[in-house]
Amino acid sequence: MQVSSNYLPLREAEDLCRLHCLCMAFQLHLPLSQRACSRVIISPWIENVCTFLKMKKWCDYFILRNLNLFEGWNLNLNHLSDLCDEHLLKNIAFYYETENTQELHLNLGDSIKRDYTHLWNFVSHLVKEFDVGKPFPLRTTARPFLGKKLLPIQDVSLGKIPKVGFIPMTSAIIDKFVGDVMKDLPILKSDAPAVTSLLKQKERDELLHWHAHRPLSNDYDKTRCLFYENSRDLPVFNVKKNQSYPQFYGKSLESVSSKVIVTQTIQPKEDSWGAKSEISQQDAKSEKVTRKKKSSLLKQDQKEQQQWNDLLFSVEKELKENLNSGIRKLEDFLKSCKSNSVKIQVEMVGLSACFKAWKEHCRDEGKISKDLSIAVQMMKRIHSLLERYPEILEEDHKFIAKCLKYLGFNNLANSLDPTLVTGDDEKRKKKNKYAIDIGPARFQLQYMGHYLIRDERNDPDPRVQDFIPDTWQREVLDVVDNNESAVIVAPTSSGKTYASYYCMEKVLKESDEGVVVYVAPTKVLVGQVAATVQNRFIKKLPPGSALCGTFTRDYHYNTLNCQVLITEPACFEVLLLDPHCQKWVKRLRYVIFDEVHCLGGETGGKFWEHLLVMIRCPFLVLSATISNPKLLTEWLQSVKQYWRQEDKMMEEKFISEVKSDQCLNFLKDNLHRDQSYEVRLVLYGERYNDLEKHICSVKDNDICFDHFHPCAALTTDHIEKYGFPSDLTLSPQDSVQLYDTMVQVWETWPRAQELSPEEFVLFKNKIVIKKLDARKYEENLKAELTRWIKNGKVKKAKRVLKKLSPNLVSSSDDMVKMFPLLVEKLRQMDKLPAIFFCFKSVDVEERAKSVCAFLENPERKSCSQTDQCHSYAHDINKKLTKAENKVKRLKKTFGKDKEESRKLKLKLTYGAEYVNILNNLKEFLKIPEECSYADVNALHTETLEVVFKRVQLTRKGAELKALAQRGIGYHHDFMYFKEREFVEILFAEGFITVVTATGTLALGIHMPCKSVVLAQDSVYLDALNYRQMSGRAGRRGQDLLGDVYFFDIPLPKIKRLITSNVPELRGQFPLSISLVLRLMLLASKGGDPEDAKAKVLSVLKHSLMSFKQPRAMEILKLYFLFSLQFLVKEGYLDEEGNPMRFAGLVSHLHGQEPSNFVFVSFLMKGLFHNLCQPIKKGSQLFSPSVMEKLILVLANLFGRKYIPAKFQDANFSFPQSEVILDELPEDFKAALQEYNLKVMEDFASFLLIASKLANMKNEYRLPLSRTKFTGKECEDCQLVSHLMNCKEGRVAISPFVCLSGNTDGDLLRPETLNRVILRTIGINGTQAPVLWSQKLDNRGRGMPLNAYVLNFYKHGSLTRLCQDNGMPMGQILKLLKDFALNIQTISDFLSELCKDEHDNVVLAFKQLSELFQEKLRQV
Repeated sequence: MQVSSNYLPLREAEDLCRLHCLCMAFQLHLPLSQRACSRVIISPWIENVCTFLKMKKWCDYFILRNLNLFEGWNLNLNHLSDLCDEHLLKNIAFYYETENTQELHLNLGDSIKRDYTHLWNFVSHLVKEFDVGKPFPLRTTARPFLGKKLLPIQDVSLGKIPKVGFIPMTSAIIDKFVGDVMKDLPILKSDAPAVTSLLKQKERDELLHWHAHRPLSNDYDKTRCLFYENSRDLPVFNVKKNQSYPQFYGKSLESVSSKVIVTQTIQPKEDSWGAKSEISQQDAKSEKVTRKKKSSLLKQDQKEQQQWNDLLFSVEKELKENLNSGIRKLEDFLKSCKSNSVKIQVEMVGLSACFKAWKEHCRDEGKISKDLSIAVQMMKRIHSLLERYPEILEEDHKFIAKCLKYLGFNNLANSLDPTLVTGDDEKRKKKNKYAIDIGPARFQLQYMGHYLIRDERNDPDPRVQDFIPDTWQREVLDVVDNNESAVIVAPTSSGKTYASYYCMEKVLKESDEGVVVYVAPTKVLVGQVAATVQNRFIKKLPPGSALCGTFTRDYHYNTLNCQVLITEPACFEVLLLDPHCQKWVKRLRYVIFDEVHCLGGETGGKFWEHLLVMIRCPFLVLSATISNPKLLTEWLQSVKQYWRQEDKMMEEKFISEVKSDQCLNFLKDNLHRDQSYEVRLVLYGERYNDLEKHICSVKDNDICFDHFHPCAALTTDHIEKYGFPSDLTLSPQDSVQLYDTMVQVWETWPRAQELSPEEFVLFKNKIVIKKLDARKYEENLKAELTRWIKNGKVKKAKRVLKKLSPNLVSSSDDMVKMFPLLVEKLRQMDKLPAIFFCFKSVDVEERAKSVCAFLENPERKSCSQTDQCHSYAHDINKKLTKAENKVKRLKKTFGKDKEESRKLKLKLTYGAEYVNILNNLKEFLKIPEECSYADVNALHTETLEVVFKRVQLTRKGAELKALAQRGIGYHHDFMYFKEREFVEILFAEGFITVVTATGTLALGIHMPCKSVVLAQDSVYLDALNYRQMSGRAGRRGQDLLGDVYFFDIPLPKIKRLITSNVPELRGQFPLSISLVLRLMLLASKGGDPEDAKAKVLSVLKHSLMSFKQPRAMEILKLYFLFSLQFLVKEGYLDEEGNPMRFAGLVSHLHGQEPSNFVFVSFLMKGLFHNLCQPIKKGSQLFSPSVMEKLILVLANLFGRKYIPAKFQDANFSFPQSEVILDELPEDFKAALQEYNLKVMEDFASFLLIASKLANMKNEYRLPLSRTKFTGKECEDCQLVSHLMNCKEGRVAISPFVCLSGNTDGDLLRPETLNRVILRTIGINGTQAPVLWSQKLDNRGRGMPLNAYVLNFYKHGSLTRLCQDNGMPMGQILKLLKDFALNIQTISDFLSELCKDEHDNVVLAFKQLSELFQEKLRQV
């Protein structure tokens, strides 16, 4: 009986091995450019060969998996990615079993033959047990390895994409931007079918209504129609019932008093004959002002001296009883005091108290350890006295020297007072017990690091009243004064934002017409800045004008009639591109861009680019995290030079015209007064306060904290290649620890003495070591450690870094359960207020509630008797107020009649008792202090009630109030704006001290804190977010030290966060089809054609992606042409670039591309008219089934939220609703496929043209490892020429994917487009305006759409959506609002565009919009 086997016989296996060795020789010799042209054999392997190849892969895996066991193998793994090329092996096998005949006998060439022979001989040598034969012939057996097929070789030319000609177009914009490119493209003739097939219809002015001849509604108008128009629920800056609330909100964010702004009038120039008398009058006036100022200062000194005299007794008493409390009281007085003579008295009182406390503390000779905090307070006072008041110290030097002597700093004491007598040995020995036994330099660095004095200027700047600005801040003020532009990069809390308010004040003073725009990255920050502006400035304006306005996607208020506009990038872009708003745009005098590093974001970065290149006026660009500010400045300077040239050309053009009034109008509108075209770069890198980093771990169910030295994140390789990261700074304590570790590791270190703290040149015999001195010491230590590595002391450097690494204890399996304990430990360490960052809104809320539950547990045990009273707690205040008022009324009537007086007295007694009972009950119900993190003294009860009242009707209001009473809050983007304001106000005021938040809070939101905790790992926790979040730690003016804690973050991730640089700003692809349409709309319909043309060309020419990249500019030009061709073919533009038909609707839905184009294509095909049939003829109502089907279509277009493919495999049951959205109805689905195919053919044709601009040198190397697969092509091998002869159909795809048999035809397939496209042309599938019915994940699995919109329409329940559709409630609300806005937009535009007001589609969309918004209002 014969047994069948799946294995190859030995001789056949030998033949297959020979073919494989020849394949390896080909791979060694052939560059990728040649291999990418190989034929595609579609014949399959026979089953036996498949088994053999599978076994080979197992062997490959086993060897690679155990490479560490073969220490003697010196392997170069650079080309590991090219381990196997099965398609090439098939090609060789096919040739030798099918084509290798007498007629087609091709040689291998000398080099390939030699290497193949060597390889086979080596294989023969390894197999010693049996003879495997000679290298030739390659096939000794007859059975084919490949199965039979009618057409075994794929015709690659079938994947060739036909070239599409360009429809001729012309306009000023097109000719100027792409005129040089069009001459080299295949332009169709006028009689070509593609040209003649265009609809010959009369151009319809898109901006005029057909009936009323009024402008169509724009984006700005539509925003007004959202959810706040007729609602009592208005944003914070439109509260009519309580106009003071915006100021209250702003005042809670910063304690700055309001400033009245008066418009400055320009004084006419005086004639020369009156100049001298004018000067003498001014001199007299100046002297009078000087005398008045001196008198005022004298009175101020006397007033402050009296205040100090009144406070002195209580302060001295407090210092004796509790030194730390007394020092705090003393420092509070110093903050408000301006008189130096009084300040010296205060400092000397503090120093004397510290000196006495130190002597008392050290009096017992038996003490082993001393409380150095007293010595620190002594040195703080000495630092302050010697540094700030050296000229007026007089005889106080001797006492200061005495204090230094007692601390054991003899050299410092003698340098201050050489006459100081040491005394006899016994006296010296007696005084030694007061010494701290640490050198003065080490003591200051190790124990006073964050107290070291910063180098600050002492000379006031008349432009700033509240503080003395630093040098870099004065430079920024000069920029604003000179009407220049600037890129300002400075750490968080360093004072960047003050320049913004100074700029606003300048514009407000200049006139009542000028506008300054503040661009914030999020609407959360918009609200904060608007409130702050309204608190800072007060100005009387003409009727109809406002000081501050806002514009976000959800609401707008006083947008076009204000002088200070706070807005988001996308909304500001709407105004700049809107033809109706160009008159307002010309009023712009300054634009401030906050958090401009968002320009590098993948989603909203392009908006920032468009704004920066479109504005003519000066600007300020602010950020704390830009790694390449010079490149950004150069780019912006090039844009400003463009505007200089444009303004000059336009000025010359208008001046040369006969009509002088046009020239005057142009000069008034466009040439801003004294505008400068310079862009300055202002850099400042020093944080006001140091950051200490700690790692949290769990041991024995308790939280442990380990200090994390920044150098512990580094490796010697990193230091050698890149040096120390620019923002990796060491605190003075860290510097001392680094020095001590270096000394321990290298005992004979030659520079140990030189870099010792006591001997360092900047520290030696120095009483006051400053922050800058410590920074230079840090730089010396870093440079020395780098020298160790470069001079061969790598092992020693590694030991240093290892010793600095923390010894982490074991962590808990469930760190989330330990979160409340972490918060409690921080409270015990006095590290609150703190922000705890997570990355999921659900986790943010759950963590906050878990902390609240933790606090409630001990309260229930100790105060269980209060449970029965809690149900009455909310009535107590009301009853108490009522009872007190009644007692007051009784007292007024008391004494008029004896009998009546007796009764009233009785009532009064009972009333007083009732008030007393209520007060006792109120006190009884108070949350115990140990069960709350709230600072009840931070806010008055009345103020707290106002804040609490704001959220009483909101969805999360009750929960937030309950948490706030415990001092806890949470903050994320999906919260209602009132709820976010509630948390922001209470945290800023200090009532709430614990806030859990997502990363949105780190984006410029003013919520400084003492500590920041990174409490959740996430892919979104990168170097940029880490720096943004950690920058919140340390409140300027309150904390000299900020703490950053890593909780449940892996140690390798922590090291990467600290050492990784912030990503450089790289421009995103700046164009989209919708943007091109909007630009053409502006150019065609803008009121000032020259101005509109200049703005459009600026956007097209000045993308950051193409800056200094001519190849990228050529790509953008081609894409611009592709966009124009698409818009012309779809009927949105004519051949002169003028807008037609539905261009307004599509451009307004620009944020929904490509769904906006697909929607209009459905509309133009009549699909919606077929769908929207009323209940009966003549009726204007539509059945629920029609509405549901319409919702289904719109949800597929505008409510696209994908469900991960893995959830389809799970066996979930959803009885209440269907989670997965159904596909489009058949007619819509067919229309979508037709639309996609048509667009993709044009897009693929565009890619063929763009492929000529690809950088093929980079295409032949792997993107990450940069491994090259280039080389000289093999020309002496006939077999290579025969196998690698398929060049057609592989023009626009990556050569790497050609090895898998892909062709240009794969560009038409959605699942392969982004995988096969040439990488270096900078284009991907998202630039094609196509809407695929299904999206695939990285594993090729279909990702269905979430049916949240349809389900909400059916049952209107948010709770069900959260349960069934697996989305947070806040996120669902946000998405539903966006969807409602899109429906409203479509409904309004169709009403305005359609001639027949009774059109079924118009009526159906109107009915659907009203139904959906009504459902939304109900929740």
